[in-house]
Formats: sequence, structure tokens, C-alpha cells
Amino acid sequence: MDVDSGRPSRTGTPQLRGAALRLAAPVGVLAAVAGAFAYVGSVDPYEPGHYPVCPLLRFTGVYCPGCGGLRSAHAFVHGDLTAALHANAPAVLAYLGFAVLWTVWVVRAARGRPVRIDLGPVHLWTLGTLLLVFTVVRNLPFGGWLIP
Repeated sequence: MDVDSGRPSRTGTPQLRGAALRLAAPVGVLAAVAGAFAYVGSVDPYEPGHYPVCPLLRFTGVYCPGCGGLRSAHAFVHGDLTAALHANAPAVLAYLGFAVLWTVWVVRAARGRPVRIDLGPVHLWTLGTLLLVFTVVRNLPFGGWLIP
């Protein structure tokens, strides 16, 4: 009800409007990520000419931590988890981590609570070190099984 005129309100209750506004950002992010995965799932990265080549790989012959990420996403979209892990295992972990963090974001936003992710220096250094070790190992002769 509109307080001033006594007629039903067309915009809904303030609580529903607030919940819709709080969920707008997570829904928008999900739409963007779903669109990106849909595109990568429909455009095969194994066919040359669809995506740019990694500049580090092209100019140095060294695989970066992101090399194979598109192939990993393509396999992941098609349900081939083994191929996705072979193409880029950290990327698959990132997809799953995104799903968990997005779910926490939606639940907290729906309840009207803020989302805080406090990554301290130890977490960031650990993540960076793991990616560096992955990059070095995949470029050594015995790490050939990590090459996409």
C-alpha cells in the first residue's frame, strides 16, 4: 500500500526491493561468467584462429600458469573433468573456488550481511608460491604431463 494515496504500491515492499538490489551484483556476475563459459564451450579452443596465442609461450616457449585455461574451461563445460584437469588443474580449482565464493556471496547478500574475504599476506604468498611451483614444474622435462 502506498501510504500517501492508499492504493497498492507498484514497486513492491521495501524489503523485497532491498533484497533485489542486494542480489543484483551477484546475479550480474553470474550472468557474465555463465556467458563467458557458454562462449568458450561453443567455440573450440583446439581450432586455431579463434583465440589469441599466449604471448609468453609464443615468444619464449615457456608455459605460463594460465596456458591451457581456455582448453580447461572448454572441457569443463562439456563435462570432461579429466581433460580439464590435464589442460590446467589450477584453473579447475579456480572454477570450483569461484562457485563456492559466489554461493557464500549470494547467501550473505540475501540475508543482508556483508561479504568479507580477508586474505592476509600468508595466503597470498602461499597462492603465489603454488602457482610459481606449478609453472616451473610444467616447464621442466619431468613435468611434461602438466603441459596442455
